[in-house]
Amino acid sequence: ILVLGEKKNMNAVRVVLRKASSSISPYAGIVTGSKPLNKTYDAVVIGGGHNGLIAAAYMAKDGLKPLVLESRPIIGGAAVTEEIVPGFQFSRCSYLAGLLRPSIINDLNLEKYGLKYLPRNPSSFTPTTTLGEYLMFWDDAQATKESIARFSKADAAVFEQYENEIAVYRDMIQPFLDHPLPDLVASPSINYTTMIPQLIDITRHMFKYRKHMAGFYEILTAPAAHILNRWFESELLKVTLATDAVIGSMASANDMGSAYVLLHHVMGEAAGKKGVWSYVEGGMGAVSASIARSAQSLGVEIVTGARVQQIQLDSNNAVNGVLVKFDDGSVEKVYTDIALSNATPHTTFSELLTLEDQHQALTPEFRTHVQSFDYSSGTFKINCAVKELPNFTSYPNDMSKNGGLGPQHMGTIHFETHMEQIEQAASEAKRGIPAERPVIEMTIPTSVDSTLAPPNQHVVQLFVQYAPYHVDPKLGTWEDETFKKAFVDRVFSIIDTYAPNFSASVIGYDALSPLDLERIFGLKEGNIFHGGMGLNQLMHMRPAPSYSNGLTPIEGLVMCGSGVHPGGGVMGATGRNSVVTLRNHVKKYNAFLTVNDNQ
Repeated sequence: ILVLGEKKNMNAVRVVLRKASSSISPYAGIVTGSKPLNKTYDAVVIGGGHNGLIAAAYMAKDGLKPLVLESRPIIGGAAVTEEIVPGFQFSRCSYLAGLLRPSIINDLNLEKYGLKYLPRNPSSFTPTTTLGEYLMFWDDAQATKESIARFSKADAAVFEQYENEIAVYRDMIQPFLDHPLPDLVASPSINYTTMIPQLIDITRHMFKYRKHMAGFYEILTAPAAHILNRWFESELLKVTLATDAVIGSMASANDMGSAYVLLHHVMGEAAGKKGVWSYVEGGMGAVSASIARSAQSLGVEIVTGARVQQIQLDSNNAVNGVLVKFDDGSVEKVYTDIALSNATPHTTFSELLTLEDQHQALTPEFRTHVQSFDYSSGTFKINCAVKELPNFTSYPNDMSKNGGLGPQHMGTIHFETHMEQIEQAASEAKRGIPAERPVIEMTIPTSVDSTLAPPNQHVVQLFVQYAPYHVDPKLGTWEDETFKKAFVDRVFSIIDTYAPNFSASVIGYDALSPLDLERIFGLKEGNIFHGGMGLNQLMHMRPAPSYSNGLTPIEGLVMCGSGVHPGGGVMGATGRNSVVTLRNHVKKYNAFLTVNDNQ
């Protein structure tokens, strides 16, 4: 057994050495430097995650010469593919695609640059411990209805109606994603030329759906359990749907506002199909890689192993550069008047600004909002290399076909059978207790993507809740490998209840606690959304009033990460919207546009 790690985190990875295979890297053709080619750039993007890369690409389309600085050795942020166990490619953090805005895919021609969705059918599998008893969601509505009918004929009869209603709410929210929100406060940054037409378009859109406004308000504010209980009677169906409402949070399905996250997770669209999620050939790093290739074709420069230590301001509290530490230990200043931060609000304003600049350049109200931003999260990720597929008691593998691969391995696999299991786990996490019975989602991308593992072996991804960042010190700490392993063992034990061969099949694994997610990927408290998605941190409140469009109190500094509206997920909207904000509000950016127009 070899324990590997990065910098402060020596316990994130536990693997068994084995001969590497010819697995394919999704990063082929991307050229990254170890130092910038120039001292001065039109704009600098802090962080090479998908949003930062998208922002850089759109700036390049406007004619600017942007530089992207990424602290890790690979681009992608949380949307990465990494070979942790030799021969196995893990989507190490984010693991499914579908939120990426279709307009961005088209604008940046991402399919040309390698983006390839791999559909899942069925999309969901919930096993039990009884042979023949399981729930599946298929592309075919009738097949899904028949699966639900095994547990409740009444639920089967209304399920399509439920999905249609949720789809209406999904469509209602679309205009709020593709543009920065109109600033309704009479601030110096207000731009009536762009705001008034946008308000008219939103009003027309909402009027079209006026009959659904009451239901829309409810799904924005209600507990997910309240809505699911009204529609359905089967616990297995309700808990399968409820897991989407609590992804990445500390909330339970009974908490107010949890239904909105349910809506957030049915916003998926892949390969032209709405409301669906998909794998990506080459893992989630292939999403970031396709954006990087597109950006580089437009002239974007990318440097990895470059950690921004400070955003530097001039005497007027405007951006005039960033101080960067490179992997060779050298520290240099890169000059720019425009900096886009793809980091969390906490990192941007509490770590990359000096205390003096925080107090001189940020208003007291803004500092208060940013410092009180909620990052609580219960996320724990385990990436596994396995020598054989899970063999479920309720749906045994047929070894005479495809090496045992079947529909039970294709979609998201849920291991909860009662709503109370979510409620109990969330309750424990809120008290600083890692859940005794964690909530688990399993995905097996190698069920449709042979590029990720050696022949007849597989990658199994486990998204686990609830593992609080702040653990009761009487119980232990995520710094302790033994403590972390005990949590992993509990997860494996639950899976073994449904697929008895699972633990024995694991060749090696990569275990990422909330602390690991923070240290390796810069996700404050392990929050995958750059901040909680509660009602108090959505829309105009993300991250503070009048700044949901990415603007900050500092001239030339714009946020382009998920800590601003519309929030987290591999959506890309905040990256693109940040450039719209630059065009509408930042004079120095428009100066570049004027120069380019005159050339």
